[in-house]
Amino acid sequence: MGFLLMYDITNEESFQAVQDWCTQIKTYSWDNAQVVLVGNKCDLEDERVVSTERGKQLSDQLGLEFFETSAKENINVKAVFERLVDIICDKMSESLDADPTLVNNSSKSTRLTENTSSNNSSCSC
Repeated sequence: MGFLLMYDITNEESFQAVQDWCTQIKTYSWDNAQVVLVGNKCDLEDERVVSTERGKQLSDQLGLEFFETSAKENINVKAVFERLVDIICDKMSESLDADPTLVNNSSKSTRLTENTSSNNSSCSC
């Protein structure tokens, strides 16, 4: 499971709420949930109230990776999602390495395309 914890670089209140949001994620999600901190609207540099350095400091404090993005200008959007997926896959791989019983080694499988229901003569379908 992964989360993008985003704040608006032009809004101090959204930045101040990050720690609370991070706590809520840790409280209400799985223990192995992966989180990336994202400062959005980096295209609005003239309106910036949260510096890049403050974002990096907070991400270090919370133990998160950090990106700045602009959804409007498509800056770093793909990179953030790709990195989050990489982190999730790495964590899943570590979990499987640590506990091989999580992998189902059974040779039985079910084809979802096969019709497994028996024909019932009383059914009109």
